[in-house]
Amino acid sequence: MLPKRYDQLRPFATLGVILLVWLFVPLVVKTFTRATFFAIQAPLAVADSYVQDLQTFWLTKLHTKEEMWQSGRQVAGLIAQYEFSVQQNKELDAEILRLENLLKLPSMPSFRFEPARVARRDFSGWWQRLIIRKGENYGIPVGAPVVFAGGVVGRVIEVHRYTAVVDLLTSPTFRLAATVSGDNKPISYQGGLNPSFRSPRGTVEFVPLDILASRSAAFSRPEWRSVTSPASNPAPTASSKAVRSPSTSGSAR
Repeated sequence: MLPKRYDQLRPFATLGVILLVWLFVPLVVKTFTRATFFAIQAPLAVADSYVQDLQTFWLTKLHTKEEMWQSGRQVAGLIAQYEFSVQQNKELDAEILRLENLLKLPSMPSFRFEPARVARRDFSGWWQRLIIRKGENYGIPVGAPVVFAGGVVGRVIEVHRYTAVVDLLTSPTFRLAATVSGDNKPISYQGGLNPSFRSPRGTVEFVPLDILASRSAAFSRPEWRSVTSPASNPAPTASSKAVRSPSTSGSAR
């Protein structure tokens, strides 16, 4: 029998052996294991999301008829505004098409919007991600940008049969190159390490000297061009997102 002090080290020795073996496992086996683990875990997150939707439905049933009537009036007003916005977008699309044909310009890239509900939010110090309830079954491609009413959320990094993983702008693994409106010099943006209970932040690098990186510059000095980190606001908590992917029909921009 091993002495007590060595017996206490047995779990750590076992863990070290497992990690050592995992380092020499072929990449194909690691990828398959990770995909299998996600495939087993994803239905639980999706089922929990549907249960929350069911709870919200029955909570709505508890409202009085007058409250429901007032909510219906508000929804009707929003629908009218959206219908008017759709008409305006169609007119603008038609005008763009007319100018393209008149000036013989190449067509702009076409996109389609695919609304999707959030199944789970995974916020940690290592990454900040969302799992949405649409994937290959709706033609979601890897790399598609994800937007909501407040702007850009992130991009799709993994696509599975019925779900997709979205890497948020505030995630440390998110990085992209961009340009400021009216300027062609590239800048770099990367999500930052975001401590718990604090507003998420990102880092904008390689900003040209003639561009002022300030949130208030656009308001205090309108003639200055300003760059604001898209991650200066907390991560969105909306229950649905729109995945913007290349359109196969070319009917939407």
